[in-house]
Amino acid sequence: MTDTAAHEGRPRSLIARMLTDVAWLIGGKGFGAVCSLIYLAILTRSLGLKDFGHFALIFGTSQALIAIAGFQTWRTVVRFGVKHIHDEDWAGFGRLSMMAFLLDVLGAVIGCLIAYIVFYQFAVELDLNPTLIDTAFWFNVAALWALVSAPTGIVRALDRFDVAVYVEALVPAGRLIAAAVIALTGPSLVLFLIAWAVIDLIEAAVYWIVARRLSPQAIRLKYLPRAFEARHENPGLVRFFGITYLSATLEAMFKHGPLLAVGYFVGTSAAGIYRLAQQLAQGLTKLSALLSRAAYAQIARASVASAAQEFRNLASQTTKLAAIGGAIVVIAVATFGGHILALLGGEDFRNGYTILLPLVIVSSIELAGVAFEPVLHATGRARLSLLSRFVTVAVAAVAIGFLVHGYAEQGIAWSLVIGAGVGNIVMGMLAYLSLRQQGVSTIKDISET
Repeated sequence: MTDTAAHEGRPRSLIARMLTDVAWLIGGKGFGAVCSLIYLAILTRSLGLKDFGHFALIFGTSQALIAIAGFQTWRTVVRFGVKHIHDEDWAGFGRLSMMAFLLDVLGAVIGCLIAYIVFYQFAVELDLNPTLIDTAFWFNVAALWALVSAPTGIVRALDRFDVAVYVEALVPAGRLIAAAVIALTGPSLVLFLIAWAVIDLIEAAVYWIVARRLSPQAIRLKYLPRAFEARHENPGLVRFFGITYLSATLEAMFKHGPLLAVGYFVGTSAAGIYRLAQQLAQGLTKLSALLSRAAYAQIARASVASAAQEFRNLASQTTKLAAIGGAIVVIAVATFGGHILALLGGEDFRNGYTILLPLVIVSSIELAGVAFEPVLHATGRARLSLLSRFVTVAVAAVAIGFLVHGYAEQGIAWSLVIGAGVGNIVMGMLAYLSLRQQGVSTIKDISET
C-alpha cells in the first residue's frame, strides 16, 4: 500500500498523497459538475418554477433521509479499516465491511418507514401536490436502497480514489442523458424522478461490484454471519459509530432541513429557487467535499502509520489550501452569481442570487475547516466533532426563528452562515487542542520507550 514518487523512488508525503486523491476526484467531479449544471438547466427550463419546486422538495427529502438512515458507515470502514489493510488482516476487514453492509440495509428499512410517515402524514405541510405523493414515496424508497456508504468506505480505505471517480461519474452522465431524452420526448416530473431513481440503483450495484473486485479476499458473503464480531475486534467502534451517526444526522439537518423549512414557511416556488441556488453553491464549492474525502482517508492513515509532526503538518496544509479555495469561490459568486442563475433557470431564478451568496459563504466556511472533523476522528475525539455539529445546528435554528418571518428564504440562508461560522470556530479550536495533545502524547510514548 506504500505510494512511491514516480521519479524519485521515495515515499511521497501525506499532502502529496492527498492532493493526488483530490486530483483524481477533481477529474471526475469536474466532469460531474459540468453535467449537473447542464441537466439542472434542462430540469428548470423543462419543468418551470412550480414543478421544479416539487422536484426540489421530493429530492431534498430523499437526501435528508439518506443522511439520517444511512448511518454514514463509510466513516467507520475508513477509520478502522485502514489498520486492517495496513496489517493485511483481510478477514478482519471483511467482517468490518459486511457489518457496514448490514447496517446500510437496516438503515434503508428504517428510512422507508420514515418516508412513509413524511409523505403520507405531512405532505400538506410541505406544500406537495397530492397527485405526487405516491411517486415521491417510491422515489425515496429507491434512493434509500441505492445507498453506497459501505462500498464507498471500502474503496476509500483501500486508497483507490481513481476507481471511485469512474463509478461516481455514472450518476451525472446518466442524469444528463436521461434529462436530454425526457426533455426532447415530452418533459414530465414523474419521468425525471423515475430516471434519477434507476440511475442511483445502477450506481449502487456497480459500486459493490468494484469493491468486490478491488478486495476479493475481504468482500465475501462468508463473513456475513460473523460480521458483528467487528464490534469486538475494533476497540471503540461502537462509540465511534454512534457519535459519527449523530454528527451526520445533525449535518443532514443543517444541509437539508432549510430547504424543507423554505417549503413549509414560504412555499413550493421559493423552494425551487432555493434548491437551484443550493445546488449551484454546492457545485461551485465541490472542492470542500473532494478535500474532505481525500483528507479523511489520509488523516486516518497518518494516525496509524506516520509521525505526529507529519500528521499535524497534513492537517495544517489542508486547512490553508481549503481557505484559499473558499475565498476564490465567494469572490466569483459575488461577481457573477445572478447571471449564472438566470442562465441556468431563466429570469425567474435570477433573484436567487440573494440566496446563493450566503449559501456559498456557508460552503466556503465548511471548506476552510475541512480538516477539522477528520483530525478529531483520527485522534479519538469524535465526540467533540458531535458537540461542534450540535452547536452549528442549534445556532442556525435559533437564527432561523428570528429571521424567517422578516426575511423569508433569505433569512434562512443567512441563518446558516451564522450557524456555520460559530460551529466552525468551535470545531477549529477543538481540533487545534487535539493536535497539541497528540504531540504531547507522542512525546510521552517516545520517552517511556
